[in-house]
Amino acid sequence: MENNRPALGIAWMLAAGFSFVALNAIVRYMGNDLPAAQNAFLRFAFGCVFLLPLLPRLRAEGFAPGALRLFGLRGVVHAAGVVCWFYAMAHIPMAEVTAIGYLNPILVTLGAALIFGEALSLRRIIAILVALVGAVVILRPGARVVEPGHLAQLGNAFLFASGYLIASRLTRIASPEMVVSMLSVVVTVILLPLAVSVWQAPTPLQYGLLAGTAIFATAGHYFMTRAFASAPLTVTQPVTFLNLIWASMSGYFLFGESVDPFVLLGGGIIIGSIAYLTWRDAVRRRAAAG
Repeated sequence: MENNRPALGIAWMLAAGFSFVALNAIVRYMGNDLPAAQNAFLRFAFGCVFLLPLLPRLRAEGFAPGALRLFGLRGVVHAAGVVCWFYAMAHIPMAEVTAIGYLNPILVTLGAALIFGEALSLRRIIAILVALVGAVVILRPGARVVEPGHLAQLGNAFLFASGYLIASRLTRIASPEMVVSMLSVVVTVILLPLAVSVWQAPTPLQYGLLAGTAIFATAGHYFMTRAFASAPLTVTQPVTFLNLIWASMSGYFLFGESVDPFVLLGGGIIIGSIAYLTWRDAVRRRAAAG
Protein backbone atom coordinates (compact mmCIF):
# COMPACT_ATOMS: atom_id res chain seq x y z
CA MET A 1 0.00 0.00 0.00
CA GLU A 2 1.36 3.38 -1.05
CA ASN A 3 2.04 5.85 1.72
CA ASN A 4 0.59 9.33 1.41
CA ARG A 5 2.64 11.79 3.42
CA PRO A 6 3.48 14.38 0.75
CA ALA A 7 5.19 16.88 3.06
CA LEU A 8 7.50 14.22 4.45
CA GLY A 9 8.19 12.83 0.99
CA ILE A 10 9.13 16.27 -0.30
CA ALA A 11 11.38 16.84 2.73
CA TRP A 12 13.23 13.57 2.12
CA MET A 13 13.60 14.38 -1.58
CA LEU A 14 14.96 17.84 -0.75
CA ALA A 15 17.52 16.21 1.54
CA ALA A 16 18.46 13.82 -1.26
CA GLY A 17 18.87 16.74 -3.63
CA PHE A 18 21.18 18.61 -1.25
CA SER A 19 23.25 15.43 -0.81
CA PHE A 20 23.66 14.93 -4.55
CA VAL A 21 24.52 18.58 -5.14
CA ALA A 22 27.16 18.37 -2.38
CA LEU A 23 28.52 15.24 -4.07
CA ASN A 24 28.69 17.06 -7.41
CA ALA A 25 30.36 20.09 -5.85
CA ILE A 26 33.11 17.97 -4.28
CA VAL A 27 33.85 16.21 -7.56
CA ARG A 28 33.77 19.52 -9.45
CA TYR A 29 36.17 21.03 -6.90
CA MET A 30 38.63 18.17 -7.38
CA GLY A 31 38.52 18.64 -11.15
CA ASN A 32 41.37 16.97 -13.01
CA ASP A 33 43.69 16.68 -10.01
CA LEU A 34 43.27 12.89 -10.15
CA PRO A 35 42.30 10.70 -13.14
CA ALA A 36 38.59 9.92 -13.48
CA ALA A 37 39.14 6.15 -13.12
CA GLN A 38 41.08 6.65 -9.88
CA ASN A 39 38.45 8.99 -8.46
CA ALA A 40 35.72 6.50 -9.29
CA PHE A 41 37.66 3.61 -7.75
CA LEU A 42 38.32 5.43 -4.49
CA ARG A 43 34.70 6.58 -4.22
CA PHE A 44 33.45 2.98 -4.42
CA ALA A 45 36.27 1.62 -2.27
CA PHE A 46 35.18 3.94 0.53
CA GLY A 47 31.60 2.84 -0.12
CA CYS A 48 32.63 -0.79 0.46
CA VAL A 49 33.99 0.17 3.88
CA PHE A 50 30.56 1.50 4.87
CA LEU A 51 29.00 -1.83 3.88
CA LEU A 52 31.17 -4.00 6.15
CA PRO A 53 28.49 -4.26 8.90
CA LEU A 54 26.21 -5.97 6.36
CA LEU A 55 28.75 -8.68 5.50
CA PRO A 56 27.44 -11.42 7.88
CA ARG A 57 23.89 -10.96 6.65
CA LEU A 58 24.95 -11.07 3.00
CA ARG A 59 27.01 -14.22 3.50
CA ALA A 60 23.99 -15.93 5.03
CA GLU A 61 21.78 -14.89 2.09
CA GLY A 62 23.96 -16.44 -0.62
CA PHE A 63 23.39 -16.12 -4.38
CA ALA A 64 20.44 -17.26 -6.43
CA PRO A 65 21.11 -19.07 -9.74
CA GLY A 66 22.16 -16.58 -12.40
CA ALA A 67 22.66 -13.75 -9.93
CA LEU A 68 26.45 -13.62 -10.19
CA ARG A 69 26.30 -13.14 -13.97
CA LEU A 70 23.86 -10.25 -13.59
CA PHE A 71 25.92 -8.72 -10.77
CA GLY A 72 28.99 -8.85 -12.98
CA LEU A 73 27.22 -7.36 -16.00
CA ARG A 74 25.73 -4.55 -13.96
CA GLY A 75 29.11 -3.85 -12.38
CA VAL A 76 30.80 -3.50 -15.78
CA VAL A 77 28.10 -1.17 -17.07
CA HIS A 78 28.00 0.93 -13.90
CA ALA A 79 31.79 1.20 -13.67
CA ALA A 80 31.95 2.60 -17.21
CA GLY A 81 29.12 5.01 -16.39
CA VAL A 82 30.81 6.26 -13.22
CA VAL A 83 34.06 6.97 -15.06
CA CYS A 84 32.07 8.91 -17.68
CA TRP A 85 30.35 10.87 -14.91
CA PHE A 86 33.59 11.80 -13.14
CA TYR A 87 35.07 12.91 -16.47
CA ALA A 88 32.00 15.01 -17.29
CA MET A 89 32.00 16.65 -13.85
CA ALA A 90 35.59 17.75 -14.38
CA HIS A 91 35.01 19.23 -17.84
CA ILE A 92 31.52 20.76 -18.13
CA PRO A 93 29.39 22.89 -15.78
CA MET A 94 27.54 21.16 -12.94
CA ALA A 95 24.16 22.29 -14.26
CA GLU A 96 24.77 20.64 -17.63
CA VAL A 97 25.80 17.37 -15.98
CA THR A 98 22.63 17.45 -13.87
CA ALA A 99 20.33 18.36 -16.77
CA ILE A 100 21.67 15.64 -19.09
CA GLY A 101 21.42 13.15 -16.21
CA TYR A 102 17.64 13.68 -16.19
CA LEU A 103 17.57 11.49 -19.31
CA ASN A 104 18.17 8.38 -17.18
CA PRO A 105 14.52 7.54 -16.37
CA ILE A 106 13.47 8.30 -19.95
CA LEU A 107 16.08 5.88 -21.28
CA VAL A 108 15.01 3.30 -18.68
CA THR A 109 11.44 3.55 -19.97
CA LEU A 110 12.61 3.16 -23.56
CA GLY A 111 14.93 0.27 -22.68
CA ALA A 112 12.22 -1.56 -20.76
CA ALA A 113 10.08 -1.48 -23.90
CA LEU A 114 12.82 -2.48 -26.33
CA ILE A 115 14.53 -5.12 -24.18
CA PHE A 116 11.80 -6.49 -21.91
CA GLY A 117 8.84 -5.92 -24.19
CA GLU A 118 6.97 -3.65 -21.80
CA ALA A 119 4.05 -1.73 -23.28
CA LEU A 120 4.91 1.61 -24.90
CA SER A 121 1.77 3.65 -25.49
CA LEU A 122 1.53 6.61 -27.82
CA ARG A 123 1.57 8.95 -24.81
CA ARG A 124 4.84 7.39 -23.61
CA ILE A 125 6.39 7.68 -27.06
CA ILE A 126 5.45 11.37 -27.22
CA ALA A 127 6.86 11.99 -23.71
CA ILE A 128 10.14 10.29 -24.69
CA LEU A 129 10.39 12.39 -27.87
CA VAL A 130 9.72 15.56 -25.87
CA ALA A 131 12.49 14.60 -23.43
CA LEU A 132 14.88 14.09 -26.34
CA VAL A 133 13.97 17.58 -27.55
CA GLY A 134 14.98 18.80 -24.10
CA ALA A 135 18.37 17.13 -24.54
CA VAL A 136 18.82 18.88 -27.89
CA VAL A 137 17.96 22.21 -26.24
CA ILE A 138 20.68 21.60 -23.64
CA LEU A 139 23.37 20.53 -26.10
CA ARG A 140 22.35 22.78 -29.05
CA PRO A 141 24.53 20.92 -31.58
CA GLY A 142 25.55 23.24 -34.40
CA ALA A 143 24.87 26.34 -32.31
CA ARG A 144 27.81 25.60 -30.03
CA VAL A 145 30.60 23.07 -29.69
CA VAL A 146 29.55 19.78 -28.09
CA GLU A 147 32.45 19.01 -25.77
CA PRO A 148 33.80 15.56 -24.85
CA GLY A 149 32.33 16.15 -21.38
CA HIS A 150 28.84 16.37 -22.89
CA LEU A 151 29.39 13.11 -24.76
CA ALA A 152 30.70 11.50 -21.58
CA GLN A 153 27.56 12.48 -19.65
CA LEU A 154 25.34 11.22 -22.47
CA GLY A 155 27.25 7.95 -22.28
CA ASN A 156 26.72 7.96 -18.52
CA ALA A 157 22.95 8.37 -19.02
CA PHE A 158 22.79 5.37 -21.36
CA LEU A 159 25.05 3.23 -19.17
CA PHE A 160 23.23 4.04 -15.93
CA ALA A 161 19.89 3.34 -17.61
CA SER A 162 21.23 -0.06 -18.65
CA GLY A 163 22.37 -0.66 -15.08
CA TYR A 164 18.93 0.20 -13.72
CA LEU A 165 17.30 -2.29 -16.09
CA ILE A 166 19.65 -5.02 -14.90
CA ALA A 167 18.95 -4.02 -11.28
CA SER A 168 15.22 -4.39 -11.90
CA ARG A 169 15.84 -8.04 -12.74
CA LEU A 170 18.18 -8.53 -9.79
CA THR A 171 15.60 -7.30 -7.28
CA ARG A 172 13.51 -10.37 -8.15
CA ILE A 173 16.21 -12.80 -6.98
CA ALA A 174 18.22 -10.83 -4.38
CA SER A 175 17.55 -8.52 -1.43
CA PRO A 176 17.98 -4.75 -1.87
CA GLU A 177 20.97 -4.87 0.51
CA MET A 178 22.61 -7.55 -1.64
CA VAL A 179 21.95 -5.59 -4.85
CA VAL A 180 23.49 -2.40 -3.45
CA SER A 181 26.43 -4.14 -1.78
CA MET A 182 27.39 -6.25 -4.77
CA LEU A 183 27.32 -3.18 -6.99
CA SER A 184 29.90 -1.48 -4.78
CA VAL A 185 32.09 -4.57 -4.56
CA VAL A 186 32.01 -5.44 -8.26
CA VAL A 187 32.58 -1.86 -9.42
CA THR A 188 35.53 -1.51 -7.03
CA VAL A 189 37.11 -4.72 -8.36
CA ILE A 190 36.58 -3.71 -11.99
CA LEU A 191 37.99 -0.22 -11.51
CA LEU A 192 41.04 -1.39 -9.55
CA PRO A 193 43.27 -2.23 -12.56
CA LEU A 194 42.20 0.95 -14.35
CA ALA A 195 42.99 3.03 -11.27
CA VAL A 196 46.38 1.34 -10.79
CA SER A 197 47.32 2.04 -14.43
CA VAL A 198 46.86 5.81 -13.97
CA TRP A 199 47.53 6.06 -10.22
CA GLN A 200 48.68 9.34 -8.73
CA ALA A 201 49.36 9.63 -5.00
CA PRO A 202 46.36 11.45 -3.45
CA THR A 203 46.89 14.02 -0.74
CA PRO A 204 45.17 13.58 2.65
CA LEU A 205 42.68 16.25 1.59
CA GLN A 206 41.84 14.33 -1.59
CA TYR A 207 41.32 11.13 0.38
CA GLY A 208 38.99 13.04 2.70
CA LEU A 209 37.05 14.57 -0.19
CA LEU A 210 36.60 11.19 -1.88
CA ALA A 211 35.39 9.70 1.39
CA GLY A 212 32.92 12.58 1.42
CA THR A 213 31.64 11.59 -2.04
CA ALA A 214 30.90 8.10 -0.72
CA ILE A 215 29.08 9.54 2.30
CA PHE A 216 26.95 11.99 0.29
CA ALA A 217 26.16 9.42 -2.42
CA THR A 218 25.06 6.87 0.18
CA ALA A 219 23.02 9.45 2.07
CA GLY A 220 21.41 10.74 -1.12
CA HIS A 221 20.22 7.29 -2.17
CA TYR A 222 18.96 6.58 1.35
CA PHE A 223 17.02 9.86 1.51
CA MET A 224 15.57 9.23 -1.94
CA THR A 225 14.42 5.75 -0.90
CA ARG A 226 12.73 7.23 2.18
CA ALA A 227 11.03 9.82 -0.04
CA PHE A 228 9.62 7.11 -2.31
CA ALA A 229 8.34 5.25 0.77
CA SER A 230 6.68 8.38 2.17
CA ALA A 231 4.79 9.79 -0.81
CA PRO A 232 3.75 8.93 -4.38
CA LEU A 233 6.22 9.51 -7.20
CA THR A 234 3.84 12.11 -8.62
CA VAL A 235 4.66 14.21 -5.54
CA THR A 236 8.38 13.53 -5.17
CA GLN A 237 9.50 13.38 -8.83
CA PRO A 238 8.93 17.07 -9.73
CA VAL A 239 11.05 18.10 -6.71
CA THR A 240 14.11 16.72 -8.52
CA PHE A 241 13.99 19.75 -10.83
CA LEU A 242 15.29 21.77 -7.88
CA ASN A 243 18.54 19.79 -8.20
CA LEU A 244 19.16 21.65 -11.45
CA ILE A 245 18.51 25.00 -9.76
CA TRP A 246 20.89 24.15 -6.92
CA ALA A 247 23.52 22.83 -9.31
CA SER A 248 23.31 26.08 -11.29
CA MET A 249 23.62 28.17 -8.13
CA SER A 250 26.52 26.08 -6.81
CA GLY A 251 28.33 26.31 -10.13
CA TYR A 252 27.80 30.08 -10.27
CA PHE A 253 28.76 30.96 -6.70
CA LEU A 254 31.46 28.36 -6.06
CA PHE A 255 33.11 27.92 -9.46
CA GLY A 256 32.17 31.01 -11.46
CA GLU A 257 30.14 29.03 -14.02
CA SER A 258 27.63 31.01 -16.05
CA VAL A 259 23.93 30.17 -15.74
CA ASP A 260 22.77 28.99 -19.16
CA PRO A 261 19.01 29.54 -19.65
CA PHE A 262 18.94 26.88 -22.36
CA VAL A 263 20.23 24.31 -19.88
CA LEU A 264 17.47 25.26 -17.42
CA LEU A 265 14.87 25.15 -20.21
CA GLY A 266 16.06 21.81 -21.53
CA GLY A 267 16.26 20.32 -18.06
CA GLY A 268 12.75 21.57 -17.34
CA ILE A 269 11.44 19.93 -20.52
CA ILE A 270 13.00 16.60 -19.58
CA ILE A 271 11.77 16.64 -15.97
CA GLY A 272 8.32 17.66 -17.23
CA SER A 273 8.27 14.55 -19.42
CA ILE A 274 9.34 12.42 -16.46
CA ALA A 275 6.63 13.95 -14.27
CA TYR A 276 4.04 13.21 -16.95
CA LEU A 277 5.14 9.57 -17.29
CA THR A 278 5.09 9.21 -13.50
CA TRP A 279 1.58 10.68 -13.31
CA ARG A 280 0.32 8.38 -16.07
CA ASP A 281 1.76 5.35 -14.26
CA ALA A 282 -0.04 6.41 -11.06
CA VAL A 283 -3.33 6.87 -12.93
CA ARG A 284 -3.01 3.45 -14.58
CA ARG A 285 -2.25 1.74 -11.25
CA ARG A 286 -5.26 3.35 -9.60
CA ALA A 287 -7.50 2.31 -12.49
CA ALA A 288 -6.23 -1.26 -12.30
CA ALA A 289 -6.74 -1.35 -8.52
CA GLY A 290 -10.22 0.13 -8.66
